[in-house]
Amino acid sequence: MKRHLLLLLFLIPLGTLLAQTNLTVTNAVADQVIKGNFDPLQFSSTNTVSDHQQMIQYLQNSIEPDSLKAYIVKMATFHNRNTGSDTLSTTTGIGAARRWAYGKFEQFSSASENRLIPSYFQFDQTICSVTQHRNIIAVLPGSDVQDHEVIIIEGHIDSRCESSCDITCQAHGIEDNASGSALVLELARVMSTFSYPKTIVFMLTIGEEQGLYGANAFALYCQTNTIPVKAVLNNDVIGGIICGNTSSAPSCPGVDDIDSTQVRIFSYGGFNSPHKQLARFTKLQYKEELLPYVNVPMLISIMTPEDRSGRSGDHVPFRQKSFTSCRFTSANEHGNASNGAGYVDRQHTTNDILGVDTNADLEIDSFFVDFNYLARNAAINGTAAIVAAKGPKQPDFSVATLAGPTIIIEITDQTQYANYRVGLRTLTNDWDSVYTINGILDTIYPPQASNYIVSVASVDEFGMESLFSKEINISDAQLSTEELSMNLDFPIQLLQNKPNPFDEATIIGVYVNGTFTYKKAWIQIEDEMGKELERIPITLHAEINEIQYEHGYGKTGTFIYSLIVDDIRIDSKRMVFAN
Repeated sequence: MKRHLLLLLFLIPLGTLLAQTNLTVTNAVADQVIKGNFDPLQFSSTNTVSDHQQMIQYLQNSIEPDSLKAYIVKMATFHNRNTGSDTLSTTTGIGAARRWAYGKFEQFSSASENRLIPSYFQFDQTICSVTQHRNIIAVLPGSDVQDHEVIIIEGHIDSRCESSCDITCQAHGIEDNASGSALVLELARVMSTFSYPKTIVFMLTIGEEQGLYGANAFALYCQTNTIPVKAVLNNDVIGGIICGNTSSAPSCPGVDDIDSTQVRIFSYGGFNSPHKQLARFTKLQYKEELLPYVNVPMLISIMTPEDRSGRSGDHVPFRQKSFTSCRFTSANEHGNASNGAGYVDRQHTTNDILGVDTNADLEIDSFFVDFNYLARNAAINGTAAIVAAKGPKQPDFSVATLAGPTIIIEITDQTQYANYRVGLRTLTNDWDSVYTINGILDTIYPPQASNYIVSVASVDEFGMESLFSKEINISDAQLSTEELSMNLDFPIQLLQNKPNPFDEATIIGVYVNGTFTYKKAWIQIEDEMGKELERIPITLHAEINEIQYEHGYGKTGTFIYSLIVDDIRIDSKRMVFAN
């Protein structure tokens, strides 16, 4: 995972940054499948299972911690998987690693009627003095070419030590990110047993540690070729359970804390963010589809920011090109990758290794990755991907409110389904409730709240949900002019921050009822004594406007935030830090 990406990008010459050229899927068949130009009958499976619940149960039963361990142990043998490392050796360097991974995809394809298509994704760009690079991909063709869409499950295979271009150091990169690479490989093995309407691309990227280059190149390929990417699930630092002395907030509570039952999902945006909707969808599928089959329940935490403080990952280039994406990361990380004086944690060092030999028998017996935990995270990914790959189209809708409160939902697009799900939230990143409604016009009866944020999903005849729609903040749309503002010259409302209480960041919103003229506006943050802590500029246009406020990890208490427009304080509210 990349630390201080903005600083890194500032230091890279602009010509280098924009020099990703010759974007090529080396297998012509894989290229055409990704583009939707193929006959699905050529890739049909003799496996007749189509029920999603059977698929998910098979997924849960078939993901093997021992397989994940074997992949990770093998990746450690390549010594250094730096993007700029050896490409010719058969035993060390990124070349040997990517050929091994390609071979694993070939092996999985042989076991699935050769329907999984291995390929390299090649691009030209100077990274660590090497000019050409390759992601490793495996493409599982979908059965629906009339409504062709692609789901990407990714993790970066490159590793690094203290220096981002050191190609000779011991860079096993076990937590960062052999763990994510192993997860992608295992899902390719298990999920390729079945066919899905949507095409699935399993991808191991390179160049992540130097600037998210492999992911950006593939996102650029998708954008250039108008590939309809439905969802991107990025997995980075996804298998470790031990908290280091440092950890990028929001993260672990203290050194050597253990957490093997929680995973964090990071995604961009607040209100009406498709990326947050993907995170909520993933959590909902876990709770409703996978949880009945698991032995160890997991807590899925939907985080406010797009990534940890000062960090970034391979989901970001896809979001920047308007593809829906999110990132899965362990609850605990062993370090913040700062590599400064006194840094003793493993991440981004030569010590990001398999584990230690505690009884001096020359065998590692204490591993830094928990393979059972990694298997649980793989199942969460796979469940979301299965439902997304088989689910119906997203609907559109409108709402009206009556006293009570009651909320009338009217489906206005994709009206052919008998049932729909309604996600409703108030003060958190997650839905407070998910309702099922019958037909295209129905009513829900939520608990009393000051405002509601509502979205909907289609439900097909097999009980499969679509991804959820846009969000509508219905209470704001119903407020009177007097409720919006005591000052009629400023027909705007400062919204309650979400989530509240929150992790290390929160979203502050402003609703604008129409348009008005102003010169400058900002959100002012103060402590309870009235001391100003920060000013965050905000642009105000019609409907919802949002900014993200990061107060840093580990603080507790109450702060005041205010909307200031042309030096006039419009409104103030309280927000609570609770971590």
